Amino acid sequence: MNPKIFKAYDIRGIYPEEINEEAAYKIGAAFAMFIKKVSHKENPQVVVGRDNRKSSDAIFEELSKGIISQGANVIDIGLSATPTLYFAVANYKYDGGINITASHNPKQYNGFKLVREGAIPLSEVSGIEEIKEIVVANNFPVIEKAGETIKRDVSSDYIAINKEKESFDIKMIVDTANSVSGVIVPEIFNQVNLNHIFSELDEDFPNHEPDPLKKENIEEIKNKVINEGANLGVAFDGDGDRVFFIDEKSEVISSDIILSLISSIILRENKGSKILYDLRCSNIVKETIDNLGGEAIISRVGHSFIKALMREKDIIFGAEYSGHYYLKQNNDYYESPYFVIFSILKEMKKTGKKLSELVEPFKKYYHSGEINFKVEDKEGIINKVKQKYNDGKLLTIDGIRIDFSDWWFSIRASNTEPVLRLIVEGKNKEVMEGKLEEIQNLINS
Repeated sequence: MNPKIFKAYDIRGIYPEEINEEAAYKIGAAFAMFIKKVSHKENPQVVVGRDNRKSSDAIFEELSKGIISQGANVIDIGLSATPTLYFAVANYKYDGGINITASHNPKQYNGFKLVREGAIPLSEVSGIEEIKEIVVANNFPVIEKAGETIKRDVSSDYIAINKEKESFDIKMIVDTANSVSGVIVPEIFNQVNLNHIFSELDEDFPNHEPDPLKKENIEEIKNKVINEGANLGVAFDGDGDRVFFIDEKSEVISSDIILSLISSIILRENKGSKILYDLRCSNIVKETIDNLGGEAIISRVGHSFIKALMREKDIIFGAEYSGHYYLKQNNDYYESPYFVIFSILKEMKKTGKKLSELVEPFKKYYHSGEINFKVEDKEGIINKVKQKYNDGKLLTIDGIRIDFSDWWFSIRASNTEPVLRLIVEGKNKEVMEGKLEEIQNLINS
Protein backbone atom coordinates (compact mmCIF):
# COMPACT_ATOMS: atom_id res chain seq x y z
CA MET A 1 0.00 0.00 0.00
CA ASN A 2 1.30 3.40 -0.99
CA PRO A 3 0.72 5.92 1.85
CA LYS A 4 0.19 8.60 -0.80
CA ILE A 5 -3.30 7.18 -1.39
CA PHE A 6 -4.42 9.24 1.63
CA LYS A 7 -5.45 12.53 0.01
CA ALA A 8 -6.81 15.81 1.37
CA TYR A 9 -10.48 14.81 0.95
CA ASP A 10 -10.51 11.06 0.28
CA ILE A 11 -8.42 7.93 -0.23
CA ARG A 12 -7.61 7.07 -3.84
CA GLY A 13 -5.09 5.11 -5.90
CA ILE A 14 -4.41 2.55 -8.63
CA TYR A 15 -5.66 -1.01 -8.08
CA PRO A 16 -3.98 -3.28 -7.07
CA GLU A 17 -0.57 -1.58 -6.87
CA GLU A 18 -1.63 1.20 -4.48
CA ILE A 19 -5.06 0.14 -3.21
CA ASN A 20 -5.85 -3.56 -2.79
CA GLU A 21 -7.72 -6.00 -0.59
CA GLU A 22 -5.15 -5.91 2.22
CA ALA A 23 -5.23 -2.12 2.30
CA ALA A 24 -9.05 -2.18 2.25
CA TYR A 25 -9.17 -4.47 5.30
CA LYS A 26 -6.85 -2.21 7.29
CA ILE A 27 -8.67 0.97 6.23
CA GLY A 28 -11.98 -0.63 7.26
CA ALA A 29 -10.62 -1.57 10.67
CA ALA A 30 -9.05 1.86 11.18
CA PHE A 31 -12.26 3.62 10.12
CA ALA A 32 -14.29 1.53 12.57
CA MET A 33 -11.87 2.48 15.37
CA PHE A 34 -12.20 6.15 14.45
CA ILE A 35 -16.03 6.00 14.33
CA LYS A 36 -16.16 4.17 17.67
CA LYS A 37 -14.13 7.00 19.20
CA VAL A 38 -16.14 9.91 17.78
CA SER A 39 -19.55 8.26 18.24
CA HIS A 40 -18.78 6.92 21.75
CA LYS A 41 -20.37 3.61 20.70
CA GLU A 42 -18.93 0.11 20.96
CA ASN A 43 -21.02 -1.16 18.03
CA PRO A 44 -21.52 1.74 15.59
CA GLN A 45 -23.45 1.35 12.33
CA VAL A 46 -21.35 2.04 9.20
CA VAL A 47 -23.00 2.36 5.78
CA VAL A 48 -20.94 0.98 2.89
CA GLY A 49 -21.77 1.53 -0.78
CA ARG A 50 -19.77 1.01 -3.94
CA ASP A 51 -19.52 2.04 -7.57
CA ASN A 52 -19.39 -0.39 -10.47
CA ARG A 53 -15.62 -0.59 -10.98
CA LYS A 54 -14.10 -4.04 -11.55
CA SER A 55 -12.32 -4.01 -8.19
CA SER A 56 -15.18 -2.63 -6.09
CA ASP A 57 -16.75 -5.96 -5.07
CA ALA A 58 -13.44 -7.46 -3.89
CA ILE A 59 -12.55 -4.25 -2.04
CA PHE A 60 -16.01 -4.21 -0.45
CA GLU A 61 -15.56 -7.71 0.94
CA GLU A 62 -12.26 -6.92 2.67
CA LEU A 63 -13.27 -3.43 3.77
CA SER A 64 -16.36 -4.92 5.42
CA LYS A 65 -14.29 -7.61 7.15
CA GLY A 66 -12.05 -4.89 8.54
CA ILE A 67 -15.01 -2.88 9.82
CA ILE A 68 -16.73 -5.81 11.56
CA SER A 69 -13.41 -7.01 13.00
CA GLN A 70 -13.54 -3.97 15.28
CA GLY A 71 -17.11 -4.59 16.45
CA ALA A 72 -18.92 -2.22 14.10
CA ASN A 73 -21.82 -3.28 11.89
CA VAL A 74 -21.78 -2.83 8.12
CA ILE A 75 -24.97 -1.56 6.47
CA ASP A 76 -24.50 -2.81 2.90
CA ILE A 77 -26.45 -0.61 0.47
CA GLY A 78 -24.95 -2.20 -2.64
CA LEU A 79 -24.31 -0.16 -5.79
CA SER A 80 -24.38 3.47 -4.74
CA ALA A 81 -23.67 6.91 -6.13
CA THR A 82 -21.87 9.00 -3.52
CA PRO A 83 -24.86 11.32 -2.80
CA THR A 84 -26.95 8.18 -2.14
CA LEU A 85 -24.40 7.09 0.47
CA TYR A 86 -24.50 10.54 2.07
CA PHE A 87 -28.31 10.41 2.12
CA ALA A 88 -28.31 6.99 3.76
CA VAL A 89 -25.96 8.05 6.56
CA ALA A 90 -27.80 11.31 7.24
CA ASN A 91 -31.41 10.21 6.72
CA TYR A 92 -31.31 7.03 8.81
CA LYS A 93 -29.02 8.48 11.50
CA TYR A 94 -26.18 6.02 11.05
CA ASP A 95 -22.79 6.63 12.64
CA GLY A 96 -20.68 6.87 9.50
CA GLY A 97 -20.21 5.66 5.97
CA ILE A 98 -17.78 4.79 3.19
CA ASN A 99 -18.45 4.83 -0.53
CA ILE A 100 -16.01 2.74 -2.53
CA THR A 101 -15.28 4.86 -5.58
CA ALA A 102 -12.56 6.65 -7.51
CA SER A 103 -15.05 9.25 -8.72
CA HIS A 104 -14.05 10.60 -12.15
CA ASN A 105 -10.69 8.78 -12.36
CA PRO A 106 -9.97 6.18 -15.09
CA LYS A 107 -10.96 2.54 -14.66
CA GLN A 108 -7.69 1.37 -13.05
CA TYR A 109 -8.31 3.53 -9.97
CA ASN A 110 -10.40 2.95 -6.89
CA GLY A 111 -10.76 4.55 -3.49
CA PHE A 112 -12.92 5.58 -0.55
CA LYS A 113 -15.00 8.63 0.38
CA LEU A 114 -15.55 8.71 4.13
CA VAL A 115 -18.10 10.44 6.36
CA ARG A 116 -19.08 10.39 10.00
CA GLU A 117 -22.58 10.96 11.44
CA GLY A 118 -24.81 13.40 9.53
CA ALA A 119 -22.75 12.70 6.39
CA ILE A 120 -20.05 15.04 7.74
CA PRO A 121 -17.05 14.39 5.47
CA LEU A 122 -13.63 13.42 6.73
CA SER A 123 -10.69 15.40 5.40
CA GLU A 124 -6.96 15.35 6.01
CA VAL A 125 -7.43 17.51 9.10
CA SER A 126 -10.62 15.90 10.41
CA GLY A 127 -9.99 12.17 10.32
CA ILE A 128 -8.15 10.92 7.23
CA GLU A 129 -4.68 11.58 8.67
CA GLU A 130 -5.70 9.87 11.91
CA ILE A 131 -6.97 6.83 9.99
CA LYS A 132 -3.73 6.77 7.99
CA GLU A 133 -1.70 6.70 11.23
CA ILE A 134 -3.75 3.75 12.53
CA VAL A 135 -3.26 1.85 9.26
CA VAL A 136 0.49 2.50 9.18
CA ALA A 137 0.90 1.46 12.83
CA ASN A 138 -0.86 -1.84 11.94
CA ASN A 139 -1.71 -2.54 15.58
CA PHE A 140 -5.40 -3.43 15.69
CA PRO A 141 -6.98 -4.57 18.96
CA VAL A 142 -8.63 -8.00 19.17
CA ILE A 143 -12.38 -7.57 19.73
CA GLU A 144 -14.34 -10.31 21.50
CA LYS A 145 -17.51 -9.89 19.47
CA ALA A 146 -17.27 -8.97 15.80
CA GLY A 147 -19.93 -6.92 14.10
CA GLU A 148 -22.22 -8.15 11.33
CA THR A 149 -23.22 -7.17 7.80
CA ILE A 150 -26.82 -6.09 7.20
CA LYS A 151 -28.15 -5.48 3.69
CA ARG A 152 -30.45 -2.49 3.17
CA ASP A 153 -32.04 -1.05 0.05
CA VAL A 154 -32.07 2.75 0.30
CA SER A 155 -32.58 3.57 -3.38
CA SER A 156 -36.39 3.75 -3.25
CA ASP A 157 -36.30 6.31 -0.43
CA TYR A 158 -33.54 8.29 -2.17
CA ILE A 159 -35.50 8.36 -5.42
CA ALA A 160 -38.68 9.38 -3.59
CA ILE A 161 -37.14 12.47 -1.99
CA ASN A 162 -35.44 13.60 -5.20
CA LYS A 163 -37.96 13.17 -7.98
CA GLU A 164 -40.78 15.58 -8.79
CA LYS A 165 -44.44 14.58 -9.24
CA GLU A 166 -45.16 16.97 -12.10
CA SER A 167 -44.41 16.03 -15.70
CA PHE A 168 -42.20 18.00 -18.09
CA ASP A 169 -42.64 18.30 -21.85
CA ILE A 170 -38.89 18.77 -22.10
CA LYS A 171 -36.42 16.63 -24.01
CA MET A 172 -33.33 15.98 -21.92
CA ILE A 173 -30.21 13.97 -22.75
CA VAL A 174 -28.47 12.46 -19.70
CA ASP A 175 -25.02 10.88 -19.91
CA THR A 176 -24.02 8.75 -16.92
CA ALA A 177 -20.85 7.42 -18.62
CA ASN A 178 -21.60 3.73 -17.90
CA SER A 179 -21.21 4.56 -14.22
CA VAL A 180 -23.28 3.94 -11.11
CA SER A 181 -25.72 6.89 -11.47
CA GLY A 182 -27.22 4.96 -14.38
CA VAL A 183 -29.02 2.75 -11.86
CA ILE A 184 -31.40 5.47 -10.61
CA VAL A 185 -31.56 8.09 -13.40
CA PRO A 186 -34.41 6.36 -15.35
CA GLU A 187 -36.64 6.22 -12.25
CA ILE A 188 -35.92 9.77 -11.10
CA PHE A 189 -36.64 11.23 -14.55
CA ASN A 190 -39.50 8.97 -15.70
CA GLN A 191 -41.78 12.02 -16.10
CA VAL A 192 -39.31 13.76 -18.45
CA ASN A 193 -38.77 13.08 -22.17
CA LEU A 194 -35.48 11.37 -21.40
CA ASN A 195 -32.76 9.97 -23.62
CA HIS A 196 -30.33 8.26 -21.26
CA ILE A 197 -27.05 7.60 -23.08
CA PHE A 198 -24.25 5.28 -21.94
CA SER A 199 -26.67 4.04 -19.30
CA GLU A 200 -25.48 0.43 -19.11
CA LEU A 201 -23.12 -0.16 -16.22
CA ASP A 202 -19.71 -1.09 -17.61
CA GLU A 203 -16.60 -1.34 -15.44
CA ASP A 204 -14.37 -0.50 -18.42
CA PHE A 205 -16.10 2.85 -19.23
CA PRO A 206 -15.88 1.94 -22.94
CA ASN A 207 -17.39 5.14 -24.34
CA HIS A 208 -15.37 7.70 -22.40
CA GLU A 209 -13.85 8.33 -18.99
CA PRO A 210 -16.42 9.39 -16.36
CA ASP A 211 -14.96 12.91 -16.13
CA PRO A 212 -17.18 15.58 -17.75
CA LEU A 213 -14.59 18.30 -17.07
CA LYS A 214 -12.55 16.93 -19.98
CA LYS A 215 -13.88 18.26 -23.27
CA GLU A 216 -13.42 14.97 -25.12
CA ASN A 217 -15.77 13.22 -22.67
CA ILE A 218 -18.78 15.41 -23.45
CA GLU A 219 -18.51 15.51 -27.24
CA GLU A 220 -21.11 12.77 -27.67
CA ILE A 221 -23.75 14.41 -25.47
CA LYS A 222 -23.17 17.78 -27.16
CA ASN A 223 -23.74 16.14 -30.55
CA LYS A 224 -26.85 14.33 -29.28
CA VAL A 225 -28.38 17.57 -28.03
CA ILE A 226 -28.08 19.12 -31.49
CA ASN A 227 -28.94 16.04 -33.55
CA GLU A 228 -32.03 15.17 -31.50
CA GLY A 229 -33.23 18.73 -30.95
CA ALA A 230 -33.05 18.32 -27.19
CA ASN A 231 -33.77 21.14 -24.75
CA LEU A 232 -30.72 20.41 -22.61
CA GLY A 233 -28.04 17.89 -21.76
CA VAL A 234 -26.86 16.73 -18.33
CA ALA A 235 -23.56 14.89 -17.74
CA PHE A 236 -22.69 13.13 -14.47
CA ASP A 237 -19.25 12.20 -13.22
CA GLY A 238 -18.26 8.68 -12.16
CA ASP A 239 -19.79 8.67 -8.68
CA GLY A 240 -22.68 11.04 -9.36
CA ASP A 241 -21.75 13.89 -7.02
CA ARG A 242 -21.00 16.38 -9.82
CA VAL A 243 -23.22 17.39 -12.70
CA PHE A 244 -22.66 19.56 -15.78
CA PHE A 245 -25.16 21.25 -18.11
CA ILE A 246 -25.30 21.74 -21.87
CA ASP A 247 -27.89 24.12 -23.37
CA GLU A 248 -29.98 23.52 -26.50
CA LYS A 249 -27.22 25.05 -28.64
CA SER A 250 -24.78 22.42 -27.25
CA GLU A 251 -22.91 25.11 -25.28
CA VAL A 252 -21.48 23.97 -21.94
CA ILE A 253 -22.68 26.22 -19.12
CA SER A 254 -20.14 26.80 -16.39
CA SER A 255 -21.17 25.83 -12.87
CA ASP A 256 -20.95 29.38 -11.52
CA ILE A 257 -23.52 30.51 -14.11
CA ILE A 258 -25.80 27.65 -13.04
CA LEU A 259 -25.22 28.70 -9.42
CA SER A 260 -26.33 32.23 -10.30
CA LEU A 261 -29.50 30.90 -11.94
CA ILE A 262 -30.37 28.61 -9.01
CA SER A 263 -29.63 31.43 -6.54
CA SER A 264 -32.12 33.67 -8.35
CA ILE A 265 -34.76 30.93 -8.13
CA ILE A 266 -34.12 30.23 -4.43
CA LEU A 267 -34.11 33.90 -3.42
CA ARG A 268 -37.53 34.56 -4.97
CA GLU A 269 -39.08 32.48 -2.19
CA ASN A 270 -36.36 32.70 0.45
CA LYS A 271 -35.37 36.34 0.85
CA GLY A 272 -32.32 36.91 2.99
CA SER A 273 -31.01 33.36 2.59
CA LYS A 274 -27.30 32.66 2.71
CA ILE A 275 -25.74 31.13 -0.40
CA LEU A 276 -22.15 29.93 -0.70
CA TYR A 277 -19.75 30.05 -3.63
CA ASP A 278 -16.08 29.14 -3.90
CA LEU A 279 -13.39 31.69 -4.72
CA ARG A 280 -13.04 30.45 -8.32
CA CYS A 281 -16.56 31.58 -9.23
CA SER A 282 -17.40 34.59 -11.36
CA ASN A 283 -18.26 37.91 -9.73
CA ILE A 284 -21.74 37.50 -11.20
CA VAL A 285 -22.54 35.04 -8.40
CA LYS A 286 -22.04 37.51 -5.57
CA GLU A 287 -23.70 40.31 -7.56
CA THR A 288 -26.77 38.15 -8.22
CA ILE A 289 -27.13 37.08 -4.60
CA ASP A 290 -26.59 40.61 -3.26
CA ASN A 291 -29.00 42.19 -5.75
CA LEU A 292 -31.76 39.74 -4.86
CA GLY A 293 -31.48 40.30 -1.12
CA GLY A 294 -29.45 37.23 -0.21
CA GLU A 295 -26.18 36.97 1.65
CA ALA A 296 -23.25 35.76 -0.47
CA ILE A 297 -20.55 33.85 1.42
CA ILE A 298 -17.22 33.00 -0.21
CA SER A 299 -15.38 29.79 0.66
CA ARG A 300 -12.15 27.97 -0.01
CA VAL A 301 -12.29 24.98 -2.36
CA GLY A 302 -13.13 21.50 -1.05
CA HIS A 303 -16.35 19.78 -0.01
CA SER A 304 -15.29 19.13 3.58
CA PHE A 305 -14.53 22.82 4.18
CA ILE A 306 -17.68 23.94 2.37
CA LYS A 307 -20.02 21.61 4.25
CA ALA A 308 -18.49 22.66 7.58
CA LEU A 309 -18.98 26.34 6.70
CA MET A 310 -22.56 25.73 5.56
CA ARG A 311 -23.29 24.00 8.85
CA GLU A 312 -21.60 26.72 10.89
CA LYS A 313 -23.38 29.63 9.18
CA ASP A 314 -26.73 27.94 8.37
CA ILE A 315 -26.30 28.32 4.59
CA ILE A 316 -29.20 27.02 2.50
CA PHE A 317 -27.37 26.30 -0.78
CA GLY A 318 -23.90 26.41 -2.26
CA ALA A 319 -21.77 25.32 -5.19
CA GLU A 320 -18.23 24.88 -6.40
CA TYR A 321 -16.85 25.82 -9.79
CA SER A 322 -16.08 22.11 -10.26
CA GLY A 323 -19.77 21.12 -10.50
CA HIS A 324 -20.62 20.21 -6.90
CA TYR A 325 -23.97 21.61 -5.70
CA TYR A 326 -24.77 21.47 -1.98
CA LEU A 327 -28.17 21.73 -0.31
CA LYS A 328 -29.27 21.98 3.31
CA GLN A 329 -31.58 19.02 3.95
CA ASN A 330 -32.99 18.52 7.46
CA ASN A 331 -29.91 20.19 8.94
CA ASP A 332 -27.59 17.94 6.94
CA TYR A 333 -25.46 19.14 4.04
CA TYR A 334 -24.42 17.14 1.00
CA GLU A 335 -24.40 17.13 -2.80
CA SER A 336 -27.86 17.35 -4.38
CA PRO A 337 -27.55 17.23 -8.18
CA TYR A 338 -31.20 16.29 -8.72
CA PHE A 339 -32.43 19.35 -6.84
CA VAL A 340 -30.48 21.52 -9.29
CA ILE A 341 -31.68 19.63 -12.37
CA PHE A 342 -35.34 19.79 -11.35
CA SER A 343 -35.03 23.46 -10.38
CA ILE A 344 -33.90 24.18 -13.94
CA LEU A 345 -36.61 21.99 -15.49
CA LYS A 346 -39.31 23.72 -13.43
CA GLU A 347 -37.98 27.16 -14.37
CA MET A 348 -37.97 26.22 -18.08
CA LYS A 349 -41.55 24.95 -17.77
CA LYS A 350 -42.74 27.96 -15.80
CA THR A 351 -41.19 30.62 -18.02
CA GLY A 352 -41.31 28.86 -21.39
CA LYS A 353 -37.72 29.97 -21.91
CA LYS A 354 -34.87 27.94 -23.34
CA LEU A 355 -31.95 27.16 -21.07
CA SER A 356 -29.69 29.51 -23.04
CA GLU A 357 -32.21 32.31 -22.43
CA LEU A 358 -32.37 31.60 -18.70
CA VAL A 359 -28.60 31.84 -18.26
CA GLU A 360 -27.94 34.74 -20.65
CA PRO A 361 -28.41 37.51 -18.01
CA PHE A 362 -25.58 35.98 -15.97
CA LYS A 363 -23.01 35.94 -18.77
CA LYS A 364 -21.64 39.34 -17.90
CA TYR A 365 -17.92 38.72 -17.42
CA TYR A 366 -15.13 36.92 -19.28
CA HIS A 367 -13.77 34.01 -17.26
CA SER A 368 -10.68 32.05 -18.29
CA GLY A 369 -11.62 28.78 -16.64
CA GLU A 370 -9.07 26.96 -14.53
CA ILE A 371 -5.61 26.62 -16.12
CA ASN A 372 -2.95 24.30 -14.67
CA PHE A 373 0.81 24.88 -14.55
CA LYS A 374 3.36 22.23 -13.58
CA VAL A 375 5.83 23.89 -11.23
CA GLU A 376 8.15 22.78 -8.44
CA ASP A 377 8.28 25.87 -6.21
CA LYS A 378 4.54 26.45 -5.78
CA GLU A 379 4.75 28.78 -2.79
CA GLY A 380 7.65 30.76 -4.27
CA ILE A 381 5.71 31.48 -7.44
CA ILE A 382 2.55 32.42 -5.51
CA ASN A 383 4.59 34.89 -3.45
CA LYS A 384 6.18 36.35 -6.58
CA VAL A 385 2.76 36.91 -8.16
CA LYS A 386 1.37 38.35 -4.91
CA GLN A 387 4.18 40.91 -4.75
CA LYS A 388 3.63 41.95 -8.35
CA TYR A 389 -0.09 42.64 -7.77
CA ASN A 390 0.09 43.98 -4.21
CA ASP A 391 -2.15 46.97 -4.93
CA GLY A 392 -5.32 44.87 -5.24
CA LYS A 393 -7.73 43.48 -2.64
CA LEU A 394 -6.10 40.31 -1.30
CA LEU A 395 -7.92 37.18 -0.10
CA THR A 396 -5.81 34.32 1.31
CA ILE A 397 -8.29 31.63 2.37
CA ASP A 398 -7.04 29.29 -0.38
CA GLY A 399 -3.88 30.31 -2.20
CA ILE A 400 -4.45 33.92 -3.23
CA ARG A 401 -7.27 35.77 -4.90
CA ILE A 402 -6.64 39.44 -5.76
CA ASP A 403 -9.45 41.71 -6.94
CA PHE A 404 -9.20 44.95 -8.93
CA SER A 405 -11.91 47.25 -10.25
CA ASP A 406 -12.20 45.58 -13.66
CA TRP A 407 -10.58 42.15 -13.17
CA TRP A 408 -9.48 39.55 -10.63
CA PHE A 409 -7.41 36.40 -10.50
CA SER A 410 -6.79 33.46 -8.20
CA ILE A 411 -3.86 31.06 -7.89
CA ARG A 412 -4.07 27.92 -5.80
CA ALA A 413 -1.60 25.11 -5.22
CA SER A 414 -2.69 21.50 -5.72
CA ASN A 415 -2.69 19.43 -2.53
CA THR A 416 -1.27 16.34 -4.24
CA GLU A 417 0.74 17.46 -7.30
CA PRO A 418 3.41 20.04 -8.26
CA VAL A 419 0.66 22.07 -9.93
CA LEU A 420 -0.65 25.63 -9.69
CA ARG A 421 -4.20 26.43 -10.77
CA LEU A 422 -4.90 29.88 -12.23
CA ILE A 423 -8.16 31.68 -13.03
CA VAL A 424 -8.52 35.20 -14.46
CA GLU A 425 -11.78 37.10 -14.97
CA GLY A 426 -12.26 40.50 -16.57
CA LYS A 427 -15.09 42.91 -17.34
CA ASN A 428 -14.28 42.49 -21.03
CA LYS A 429 -12.44 39.95 -23.15
CA GLU A 430 -9.42 42.19 -23.82
CA VAL A 431 -8.76 42.77 -20.11
CA MET A 432 -9.12 39.06 -19.29
CA GLU A 433 -6.84 37.88 -22.10
CA GLY A 434 -4.25 40.59 -21.45
CA LYS A 435 -4.01 39.88 -17.73
CA LEU A 436 -4.03 36.13 -18.33
CA GLU A 437 -1.05 36.41 -20.66
CA GLU A 438 0.70 38.71 -18.19
CA ILE A 439 0.36 36.26 -15.28
CA GLN A 440 1.19 33.25 -17.44
CA ASN A 441 4.44 34.91 -18.48
CA LEU A 442 5.23 35.68 -14.85
CA ILE A 443 4.64 32.06 -13.81
CA ASN A 444 6.62 30.63 -16.73
CA SER A 445 9.54 32.98 -16.11
